[in-house]
Amino acid sequence: MSEEMLDNPIWHALIGPHRPFAIGSGSARQYPRDMAPFAGLRDGSSKAYADLARDLPVGKEARLFRLTDEPLPEGWEKLDAFPILQMVARRMPDAAKADEAKPAILSPNDTSAMVGLVDVAKPGPFGPRTCELGRYLGIRQDGNLVAMAGERLRLPGYVELSGIATHPHARGRGLASILTRSLMRAAFERGEVAFLHVRIGNPAITLYQRLGFDIRCKIWVLWRKPNGDAD
Repeated sequence: MSEEMLDNPIWHALIGPHRPFAIGSGSARQYPRDMAPFAGLRDGSSKAYADLARDLPVGKEARLFRLTDEPLPEGWEKLDAFPILQMVARRMPDAAKADEAKPAILSPNDTSAMVGLVDVAKPGPFGPRTCELGRYLGIRQDGNLVAMAGERLRLPGYVELSGIATHPHARGRGLASILTRSLMRAAFERGEVAFLHVRIGNPAITLYQRLGFDIRCKIWVLWRKPNGDAD
């Protein structure tokens, strides 16, 4: 189990545990767009980008996680580039409190409610098939889903926590902490290490640090699109 895989998490997920979902060949892979908008490259070579362009849906951009804002290859245009923090939890979190809300396991039957919560809480990309990538937990209030969190990227020995969202009307009750801690404990019990990605400056960073996550590195999110000249 090498932590170096986390330097290129999408690629290692798609050639590893998420291989059944992978689209592409050669030095590039991507998720189905209704599952996740991300693509992974073996390296930053022109060949890898050419392999990626060959299988990108027409008119769609590639969203990459790379260690640097690497040079733009010929035939591609830059849409956006920004750094985020990658955080890793290397210790078991505290046990659940007896009086805290009990998470429920969510299923594809809950997709509509999950998408609705994402639309309000804006935790990041979430599509109609994202919940197929891993285990998702939720907390309901009066029959409505008010908080959720789940597993997205999966690498050998590592699982990314994502989709951590709380409805604005339910914030301040620690629901995100309950869900994140539950997923962290489940990962440790399976012998996996939990990690996540968060925007620089997001107040949730303090929460994640309290739960046991440490900042490992910066990862660049690159939005790039073939301009029609890529081979």
